[in-house]
Amino acid sequence: MHPVTVKHIEIHYQKRLELGVITSGPALSARNLHFSFGDVTALHGVDLDLERGKVTAIAGPNGAGKSTLIEILAGVRTPAHGTVDRDDDVALVVQRVTTPASLPLTVRDVVTMGTWGDRSGRGSTPRAAERKARVAEALARVQLTKYASSPFNALSGGQRQRVLLAQGIARRARIFLLDEPAAGLDLESRQRTRAMLAAEAVRGAAVACVSHDEESIDAADCVVRLVCGRRVS
Repeated sequence: MHPVTVKHIEIHYQKRLELGVITSGPALSARNLHFSFGDVTALHGVDLDLERGKVTAIAGPNGAGKSTLIEILAGVRTPAHGTVDRDDDVALVVQRVTTPASLPLTVRDVVTMGTWGDRSGRGSTPRAAERKARVAEALARVQLTKYASSPFNALSGGQRQRVLLAQGIARRARIFLLDEPAAGLDLESRQRTRAMLAAEAVRGAAVACVSHDEESIDAADCVVRLVCGRRVS
């Protein structure tokens, strides 16, 4: 698989923007975010916008506050100060995905959870048929169709992340937040992951991922760099 280039994404994004498929402007805006763990400051006055149709890399050294930021953007944590405005549904993909071994969830089960609640806005489609179609489409887009009946716990860490990405796709999320999606993956898997995230951006989603992977950072449309809890670029 060839790496997805920034130029390739920009061309497809611009075409869709001109056709009105993508609405310009931020899908998520954060202002003056502050957060501390006890006496240790994790974030200090961080601002950012996540644009529709673009991949944003959140970069910086260990301890810079990247994972804390992504959790606040997703609503998992509440900032001590500051605001986060989201105009659409959010899918969060964490780095380490575990479930109890006694819980007999298949890959299809996990993705189907993303369809709980009616977000389609198309009441004429039977609910069961709609869910089935959305799950099948999501699994195909992350290239895991053949694992649909496999136990979720039997998958590798990278595959589990792709299952959670599929769950967000099935939910029709338009904001994807990922924490280290390339961690521990080989070159081919990292390229595949970049291509999948780029494809969601081309479809109009706002995508943000914490990353130490220089190729992923270079391929991103935007880069947010943190140092000691402050945004430096």
